[in-house]
Amino acid sequence: MTNIWFQCPHPNPDAGQRLICFAHAGGSASFYRSWGAGLPNVEVHAVRYPGRGERIDEPLPRDLRLLGTQIAEALLPLADRPLALFGHSLGAPVALETARGLEARGVPVAHLFVSGSRNAPLPPRQPVSDDESDPAVLAAALGGIDGTDPELVADPFFQELVLPYVLADSRMFHAYDNAPEPKLRCPVTSIFGDVDGDADRRPWPELTSGRFEEHVLPGDHFYLSARPPFELIERSLPAVRT
Repeated sequence: MTNIWFQCPHPNPDAGQRLICFAHAGGSASFYRSWGAGLPNVEVHAVRYPGRGERIDEPLPRDLRLLGTQIAEALLPLADRPLALFGHSLGAPVALETARGLEARGVPVAHLFVSGSRNAPLPPRQPVSDDESDPAVLAAALGGIDGTDPELVADPFFQELVLPYVLADSRMFHAYDNAPEPKLRCPVTSIFGDVDGDADRRPWPELTSGRFEEHVLPGDHFYLSARPPFELIERSLPAVRT
């Protein structure tokens, strides 16, 4: 049965565990399309956010906490195997709220990986700036993402299609109020690049009663485009080895 919320290019019925991946602002499930091949012991599912890709006709999400709750509900049919979550950048707080939603429904989370996010006090909340609402600025930011074709970003049709959900993601992120409760019970691993000047900041050890680890890898905010942290993920999930 197809679940509109998730994409799984590499089904793996022999895997002992599922990894649910959450994309960055302006990203989509296709960002993780090769991860199933890179993690042979895990069945990888990437979240399809509303308002883009196959769900382009749906309303864009505006409430990050509600989005996490909706994803948690959609994950229940996949909870017949242990679930681990991996969120990059905007995907980190979305994965956090999804983990909270799963635990509230009695579904344990095997591990939460928060990528492009580091342990630090929350910065002051700020609204989306005029620059962040400027299509030229948004297009330039997209062009700076590793693996994004600059010619594609410059295409007016692409900008008309993609920039609305980039802006909506930014507004949703800035409006998000990261409450300290409910505290998670699962282990949390933070991963970010050593030259990442745009890393999300959350007091991760305070948000879980489980184990917390932090890893710094070579690269910028999109360190994982060229070198996905497959080894680190598999090392953190020894139970998935078959």
